[in-house]
Amino acid sequence: MTAIRNAKSALLKSFALGALVAGMAAAPLMASAQAATQTPVMIMPAPSTLSLNASGEVSATPDMATINFAVVTQGSSASEAMKGNNVRMNTVMAALKDAGIAAKDIQTSSLNLNPQYDYTDGQAPKLTGYQAQNQITVRVNDLTRTGPVIDAVIKAGINQVNAITFGLKNDEAVLDQARQAAVATLLKRANLYAAATGMKVKRIITIDEGGPVYNQPQPMMMSMRAKSADSSTPVSSGELQLSVNVSATFELEK
Repeated sequence: MTAIRNAKSALLKSFALGALVAGMAAAPLMASAQAATQTPVMIMPAPSTLSLNASGEVSATPDMATINFAVVTQGSSASEAMKGNNVRMNTVMAALKDAGIAAKDIQTSSLNLNPQYDYTDGQAPKLTGYQAQNQITVRVNDLTRTGPVIDAVIKAGINQVNAITFGLKNDEAVLDQARQAAVATLLKRANLYAAATGMKVKRIITIDEGGPVYNQPQPMMMSMRAKSADSSTPVSSGELQLSVNVSATFELEK
């Protein structure tokens, strides 16, 4: 029995020693395999970039006008001020219709009713009445009708002309010309700066557009005064200057 136990013990020690040796031999192989599967990390240098912005501007002849009018009335009470304003504004609306202005081209801009006070020095404010103001914005699609429309609404009861602006019914084609001009300027400047630094433009990384801008001279319009029946308010539409601002980032290369 003792001999059998000694044989088993020797056999177990032999297996343990073999496993240890096999493990030690396999360790370098596993480490080598792991090293082989790791991807080498390459740090790429940041590309050279150039950021610029430019504006493209195009002139255009306006083909529409937008006019802001108001009827302002006074009254000893709020209802009196509003009633008088409503009567006059209804007359103005009828005059606009007779002048060929479509309902879709007339919009109420604001409607206000405010108390009026007398602020005499040293005394408490004294209520003197009420003021009502109804403001409308009118689009005139035929510029030759601008003067006559102004005359018609003044005759009908408008007593305040606030502003007149000119524009285009469809401005996309003109704005596209401005965009092309802006991009052409950007490319020209980018190539200029790149050449000056011994490089060249590789590609455009980003390009962004700012909102279009309308620049127009103040329209010339005669102040309201008594006119003969065959005269009309002269209005000069001038020329519009439409501009688009574009910014871009370029990648440069040697």
